[in-house]
Amino acid sequence: MNDDARDILSPSSAGEASAPPDAGGEVAAVKKRRGKVSAKAATAAIEARIGHKFVDPALLATALTHVSALKSSRKRGDSYQRLEFLGDHVLGLVVSDMLYRAFPNADEGELSKRLADLVRKESCADVAKSLGLLDEIKLGAVGAGAGARLRKSVLGDICEAVIGAVYLDGGHTAAAQFVERNWTERMHKPRRPLRDPKTVLQEWAQGKGLPTPVYREVERTGPHHDPQFRVAVDLPGLEPAEGVGGSKRAAEKVAASVMIAREGVGGNDG
Repeated sequence: MNDDARDILSPSSAGEASAPPDAGGEVAAVKKRRGKVSAKAATAAIEARIGHKFVDPALLATALTHVSALKSSRKRGDSYQRLEFLGDHVLGLVVSDMLYRAFPNADEGELSKRLADLVRKESCADVAKSLGLLDEIKLGAVGAGAGARLRKSVLGDICEAVIGAVYLDGGHTAAAQFVERNWTERMHKPRRPLRDPKTVLQEWAQGKGLPTPVYREVERTGPHHDPQFRVAVDLPGLEPAEGVGGSKRAAEKVAASVMIAREGVGGNDG
């Protein structure tokens, strides 16, 4: 084999012949472009679930960033925390307005209880889960198990941060639309009883000019360690109502609920 042939077939010559001198730079540029495209696609997917296209996508990125993912602990403002503060108050305002319009007969006390139930961290976390935000939270270097626990613990905060981001990006209208989409059904179907039925019955009786309801034990059955109580509630001019429970208080609540339902008392639904 002559020298020319050796030159053509040598690895260095082959590499030079198959790729131009700046091929490495071109490959890096292609990878960078693909990375940007995939990042944009991921952001677009989150925006679709949220229902808001960001003019400034950096706000969404910040809302999803935990402080552990920051390079410097002195830059805590680049995490979700400031947006969470803003979103918490925006959420409270929008839900308060929703409640005021949805329950015109509810007094301040009941509206406050409904508000507290709707804006608590568990409710916000439920919304974040429904939007698929759990796996979108950016964390620092933590173990898999620790990361999963951390994501769950800050999920409600992340939801509030997203609300804050939407507010800054699109204004009050955009934020209100986000909250209404995700909280209206919850508002009409609260997860927890809002008021003690005994309190509801007593307030209703007072409004009718009746005395305080009287509860009396009718029967106790079962063993000492697992008793069952049957209790009746009396109001003048009304048939007594009875309830059964594992304690006197539980039975009294059931009895009050029975009378509330029978008399059509509307205290529980605002």
